[in-house]
Amino acid sequence: MRIILFCHPDFSNSKSMPLFAKMLEAGFVARGHLVERWSPQALVYKWFRRSSLAKWAGYIDQYFIFPFQVRSKLRSISADTLFVFCDQALGPWIPLVEQRLHVVHVHDLLALRSALGDIPENTTSFSGRVYQRYIRRGFTRAKHFIAISQKTRADLCTFAGVEGARCTVVYNGLNFPYTRVSNPVALAVLRQAGLPASGEGMVLHVGGAQWYKNLAGIINIYSHYASSVPKPLALWCIGPPPTAVIQRAIKKIPANGEVYFFNKISCDVLQAAYSLASATLFPSLEEGFGWPIIESLACGCPVITTALAPMTEVGGQLATYLPRLMLGDDADLWAAQGAESLQGLLARGMDERQQYEEAAQKWATQFNADRAIEAYLLVYRRIVEEVRSP
Repeated sequence: MRIILFCHPDFSNSKSMPLFAKMLEAGFVARGHLVERWSPQALVYKWFRRSSLAKWAGYIDQYFIFPFQVRSKLRSISADTLFVFCDQALGPWIPLVEQRLHVVHVHDLLALRSALGDIPENTTSFSGRVYQRYIRRGFTRAKHFIAISQKTRADLCTFAGVEGARCTVVYNGLNFPYTRVSNPVALAVLRQAGLPASGEGMVLHVGGAQWYKNLAGIINIYSHYASSVPKPLALWCIGPPPTAVIQRAIKKIPANGEVYFFNKISCDVLQAAYSLASATLFPSLEEGFGWPIIESLACGCPVITTALAPMTEVGGQLATYLPRLMLGDDADLWAAQGAESLQGLLARGMDERQQYEEAAQKWATQFNADRAIEAYLLVYRRIVEEVRSP
């Protein structure tokens, strides 16, 4: 099969999407398929990348120059080539190949839902709303979709008007073979990376600075936890440095608590952190998937997350759930409940922890990259065969 992947440009701010595209390419090539990657080049953007016009220059490359280049390339592309869009946010390009074989990978519709006013915690500017309508108008013209969760599929139907029959659910596969390593190995890896690891372990959070990660809520949970025990475990936040809002929240933590921020660590170091951690805090307001949930479980580490899909899909019966923190809720009452759940996890005995580790690792095996690649290819072949059939 010949596959052309439409990908985000290298100059975009996306971090997860390039990893997803590389995973697809590597998996398809390893199975003998011919794969090309098409994405806009930084022609105009490179002249304005350090100015306030950088975003708009990037739009010129993506939505004016790139379509002309695609139309030119299409003249020499055979009719049985499958065009794969790595993200529904690339929707404006879909009309270029809507009469050819194609499929769209859909990750989350949080930006679209925000633009439609469905998420009050994240208001969208006028230009942002126009941009999301532009994206939606493009991707709704596609014939086939693959969603990363049942939640994403439901959102695609509800907020984009896509018929459910046009969308298949394939859960993400881990882009690194996370597994539990022993405490001595984890300690050695973390210390070699210059991190202040101790045999006592820590509480872990992994996430970016996006509004939905609820980092202020996590700090509040930790503050309540630290207030209730004489010697709390430290909180490690794997992600960007704290903003001014988060720094103010940290000041409310009792003196016996400790919070560290670490950024840009490798996957093997993250694996060691998951393995050494006593629990992972991940009570997001919303998610497209929730990678840290399954990464944590793959390393046998308990997770506290939100009782909301897709987190419930990813965590299954192995995660501990908190209600979603809604706008207007009593944040301290919610955080106290989270601290109580955390203390419950930390109080588990050795036998219970070992049984949990085994169950969590077993659950995580279904989120396998090879399994996901095979499921994608099954959908791709079906699309191709539907056209070939008389």
